[in-house]
Amino acid sequence: MHTAREQAIFEAGIKLGALYHQWVGTPVSPEIASSLESAIQKSVKLQPHVEKIRVRLDRSLMEPNVFGYSELRGLMFDVEITTRVEEESCRARLIRKDEYPMMEIVE
Repeated sequence: MHTAREQAIFEAGIKLGALYHQWVGTPVSPEIASSLESAIQKSVKLQPHVEKIRVRLDRSLMEPNVFGYSELRGLMFDVEITTRVEEESCRARLIRKDEYPMMEIVE
C-alpha cells in the first residue's frame, strides 16, 4: 500500500510526463505562445489531483522555420505543478537544466 504523499508525488510525475510528451512538436510562435500556455494549463488542470499549474514557454528558443513558426521543444518548458491527494501535496517542476528538460520534486 502507498501513502497519500507517495500518490501525490506519482500524480505530479505522471502529469508532467504526459504534458511533455503530449505537447512537444506543437506549432508555436511568440505571437501565440501565451494562448498555448493557457491551453496547456487548462488541459492539465482538468485532471484529477491537480491543484495548481503554471506553464511558461521560453520565447527566445522559438526560431521560425520557412513557414514562420517553430515547434514546441522540451527545452522551452518552464512548468510548475502542485498535486494534492487527501491532505498531502507535491510541488514539482519541469525545467531546463544543463540544456536538458528535467523534472524534479520541489517540495
